Amino acid sequence: MIDYWDIGRRQLDLTARPLVMGIVNVTPDSFSDGGKHYQSGDATRTAIQMQSDGASIIDIGGESTRPNSDPISTDEELSRIIPVIERLANELVIPISIDTSKAEVARQAIAAGAEIINDVTGLEGDADMPRVAIEGGVGVCVMHMKGTPQTMQNDPTYDDVVSEVETYLIARREQCEGYGIQRDRICLDPGIGFGKTHDHNIELLRATGRFAALGSPLLIGHSRKGFIGKVLGDKTANRTAGTLGVSLAVAAAGASVVRVHDVKLTVDALKLFKASSGQ
Repeated sequence: MIDYWDIGRRQLDLTARPLVMGIVNVTPDSFSDGGKHYQSGDATRTAIQMQSDGASIIDIGGESTRPNSDPISTDEELSRIIPVIERLANELVIPISIDTSKAEVARQAIAAGAEIINDVTGLEGDADMPRVAIEGGVGVCVMHMKGTPQTMQNDPTYDDVVSEVETYLIARREQCEGYGIQRDRICLDPGIGFGKTHDHNIELLRATGRFAALGSPLLIGHSRKGFIGKVLGDKTANRTAGTLGVSLAVAAAGASVVRVHDVKLTVDALKLFKASSGQ
């Protein structure tokens, strides 16, 4: 397991893993909090509060990637996220991540102050994304997704989901290195909920230790996702407690970053987990 993630301007210490990445969706239609932070002022206040609550990274997204979501234009995405990032760059001491698959959005977000590109397409959705990452001198998060947000939940099938996702992440990391992105700037993400059934998600979470052993920072993005309701036997149940349960499990297995909506609850739970377990 690696001890740091180099994101260009700084190195994030992973020795006391996992870091907590707070989710701020500046969208009207994200699956869990769509519309909640749609106004830039609301998003800014939420991000500042997340920092106060103990977040180590703020992840800003302007386009929903929920199943069957409709894509938006580059201009629309930029109009949502750039004002937020510009404000936060002057307010936060923790790094900002831009959640996008569009190279031009990433480029302008970096110019506004973002230090990480979090791309659900694994930097494959836009041919210019690797170049933007290199020129911007930022960290990247490479995620596995089967299909697109519009197609990913149309009967996703695997012979061995853990092996296939692992093979993809290793190969994609090598490809990114081939472009010129330094290995220690690459974080890997198995893509919980992105082209996977509920059972696939559980299998991937149980393999967290295997993914953590690949030699790169590992991000797990499980917050409030549908498999939690499946496990609880109630798809309408509040998924906060389930999210915390998964956060503690992947922390024990070696995850480097957990990407969550409920920052304070997660930070507090991890503090008590570490104090009582000695980790």
